[in-house]
Amino acid sequence: MKLAASNITHRYGPLPVLDDVSLGVAEGEVVAVVGPSGCGKSTLLRILGGLERPDAGTVATEGAAPARSLNPITYVFQDFALLPWRTVAGNVRLPLEEHTMPESERDAVVRDALNRTGLGDFAGAWPRQLSGGMRQRVGIARALAVRPAILLMDEPLSALDGQTRELLMDDLIALHASGELSTVYVTHNLDEAVRLADRIVVLSRRPGRVRAEVRLDRPRGERRAGDAALVAQARDLWELIRADAAAADRELAR
Repeated sequence: MKLAASNITHRYGPLPVLDDVSLGVAEGEVVAVVGPSGCGKSTLLRILGGLERPDAGTVATEGAAPARSLNPITYVFQDFALLPWRTVAGNVRLPLEEHTMPESERDAVVRDALNRTGLGDFAGAWPRQLSGGMRQRVGIARALAVRPAILLMDEPLSALDGQTRELLMDDLIALHASGELSTVYVTHNLDEAVRLADRIVVLSRRPGRVRAEVRLDRPRGERRAGDAALVAQARDLWELIRADAAAADRELAR
């Protein structure tokens, strides 16, 4: 299943946020969106997921979602968004409860999602008992439970410490190894972008416009933290956005 956004323009009242942004995501592709603070990255993601309607432009999917997909386009949020009164399994089960299916099948789907994210032994735990990285794994498991064709991820690792972020990046690389899951990954962390993405879309400062697209042809499984080539690619990305980032910071400080 493919996703295409064409000529997206959006404002919040008098404030222009996005200007004529076009973005395509091929089946199985991971596209990272980077840019300075306030450039409209999260707004673009909400528009892609149908949570906001753009002032101009269109978002369309192409091709059918897999037959077993319960929710073709699904979010993973930065803040985990877990219900504290539900166990790990209960949180993962939540989006399945609006779908008619045998209880045994629902249990099997939850169990599979937990096992795929390394949470099989924590089904009965409460969110308060988990580390930040574990809670984010629950959020990812909940998204996987509905078998999405397209995953929208809004800075999912930004609230985590460096070690936990590194472990979860390995998890995300493994999840995408099958090539079945298309993903738009919004991040301010350029190291994450060069580790995870097939293609990186660079937005300018507000109003966000597509400034550049960078393709990474090296297989994700061969990319390692601290690798000299990846460090150089992240540095090149920073040079693309450095001036805009400085200008955005000055604007926010006014």
